[in-house]
This record gives sequence, structure tokens and C-alpha cells, in this order.
Amino acid sequence: MAQVNLRNVVKRFGPLQVVHGVDLDINDNEFVVLVGPSGCGKSTTLRMIAGLEAISEGEIAIGDRVVNDLPPRHRNISMVFQNYALYPHMSVRENLGFSLEIAKKPKAEIDKAVDEAAEILSLTDYMDRKPGALSGGQRQRVAMGRAIVRHPDVFLFDEPLSNLDAKLRTQMRTEIKKLHQKVNSTIVYVTHDQVEAMTLADRIVIMRDGYIEQVGTPLEVFEAPANTFVATFIGSPPMNLLTGRVAADMISLEGGLKVAVPDQYRANVSEGQDVVLGFRADNLMPVGHAMPMEGAFAELEMTVNLSEPLGTETLLFTSIADKEIQAKMLNPRPVASGEKLSFQLDLTRCHLFDAETQNSLRSN
Repeated sequence: MAQVNLRNVVKRFGPLQVVHGVDLDINDNEFVVLVGPSGCGKSTTLRMIAGLEAISEGEIAIGDRVVNDLPPRHRNISMVFQNYALYPHMSVRENLGFSLEIAKKPKAEIDKAVDEAAEILSLTDYMDRKPGALSGGQRQRVAMGRAIVRHPDVFLFDEPLSNLDAKLRTQMRTEIKKLHQKVNSTIVYVTHDQVEAMTLADRIVIMRDGYIEQVGTPLEVFEAPANTFVATFIGSPPMNLLTGRVAADMISLEGGLKVAVPDQYRANVSEGQDVVLGFRADNLMPVGHAMPMEGAFAELEMTVNLSEPLGTETLLFTSIADKEIQAKMLNPRPVASGEKLSFQLDLTRCHLFDAETQNSLRSN
């Protein structure tokens, strides 16, 4: 297996630059997920690693080889696409072994590799079926099996679950995580779904407009977002953001509300500074239906506009200065539209961002 290193990688399509000087180190046997909205450059970056797109500037290395000028077949990578790319006239066994046949591997070696892949992916009962007789999840497992048999240095996944329904996506996330544990391989995975990214990745690379916004473990990017984009992109529901101004250890927020500057940020803000206060729904809960809060909290009275019961909790939609805010209610009860509730905001879990740069004011 191998590490993957990108150094100042740039991609242009004519005068349009879509990837801007990406630097990234992916360790051997690491599962790294590139995530971001459509058009952020994540799939283009993956295709440059694969050799399906030529890079405009920079350097890509797989293991100890710079692969800029190597065609895909010489990079020892395997790629799994969202549309499966299976041969409809071939059985599962034939699909799994086709690339090895093309490489003129001995039949005994092909059979051994195919049987091992089928065992790993629980495909042994379907080896004589053709793709048309398989479910979407089974077809995706065949596509992964076809990648496994080549024993590549790096597996590349390009939004492999986007064609599956919600239940199958959940099942296949588990399959892919198990696959990584079984084959001990380096995986680079692209998705626009932040839930996939959070559940699968060892590290997440969050991209926007061809730039890397933040790289970190799922917990790091969730607990310590580098800027407001990451804060609202990672986490469901997205982080609430309110603009305000610092005045005498208080933040004057939209709608005339005031809360204390969270202790963890006091040394990093100055009098009169414009800031953005961020907090998640889990950190704003109605009194009597909240997790115990240790340390400083603010009390806010707000009107509930809408409630979404989710079983063990209810998502509450309220607003501050016409800006929608989401909160959580534990041990829920029915909440009517227009009902006023007292909420507690856990200041120890709040985030502060500079209003001009949108970057976190957290100490590094």
C-alpha cells in the first residue's frame, strides 16, 4: 500500500481555474474523505490522482513515485464510480475477474483473487448472476470487488453511494468501513454528503471553490470548525450563526439580545469587534428539556415557529431578528406553533468567528 502526496496541485480548464494549489498528505492505510458542495473541485482532485485528468501545475506522488505523467493503468490504483460501470452481459464472477484477464494473469491466480473478493463482500451466492439480476447495493459490492482483486496501492471512490436509497446508503457505509478494515488499504473517497464523511473518514478534507478549507478528524472539524463555512457545512442541523459586536465582555446580538463573551474566547476579542456567534441545536435547549449544563449559560425566551418530532427528541425552529434558529428538546412533549419557551444556551460550547474574515477566533 502507499501514501498519496499532493503538492501545489492546480487544475485549469482553459482560462478557468477550478483547483487552486492543493497541498495534501494522505498516509498509508488512511481513509480520507474529500467533501464539499457541488463544484468545489473534489471530484476533479480525485480524477487527477487517478490520472483521468491531467494536472495543470504541481506534483502528485503515490508511494515513492511522482505520477504526473503516468497513465492510470500504471499508477496501481482502483477506482469505484457512482454508476457501477459493470458489464451487463457478464456474470458477477466474470465482472470481478475481467481486469485480471486483460492483464493476462494465470487462471489460478484470477480464481483465487475473485473468490477472496467475493468472500470479503459476501457475494459468493451471486457469482453466476448478471448485474441486471442484482440490487443496487449488490451491484455496488461487485464494483468494489472488481477494485479489490487488483490489490491496488490506493482505492479511489467517486460518490459511490449517490444512486442508492437512504437505507441502502446506510448499509453500504458499513460495508465500505468493513472493507477498509479487511484490506488495510489507503482510500480516498469523494462525497457531497457530510454524514458519509463523518461516519467513514479517518480524516476529512473540506473543500470550497477549489480550495481546502480545513483538514482534520471528524471530531476536530465538528468541534473546532476553522470558519463559518465549515461550521455550517459539517453537522446536521447546521450550526446557528448570529452576528454581533463585543462591548465590555458582552456580545450585543441581532434583535437586541446580549450574551457574555464565552470564556474560551475572551483573550481573542477586542472592544467593538464585530463577531459571529455560532452554536449548534444541541447547545440550545428549553428549560426542563435540556442536558445538564456545566459552567456558563445564557437564558433566552423565544417563540417556537415550528416543531419536528424525531422520537426521543424534537427539533424546534424559532427565530432571532427574523433569522431562523434551531434548537433541540429532549424528553419531548407536544409544542404548539406560537408557544413561548425559555431556552438555555450553553456558552461553553459556543464558537466565535471574526465577522470580516469569517475565520474562527479560537486559539491555535
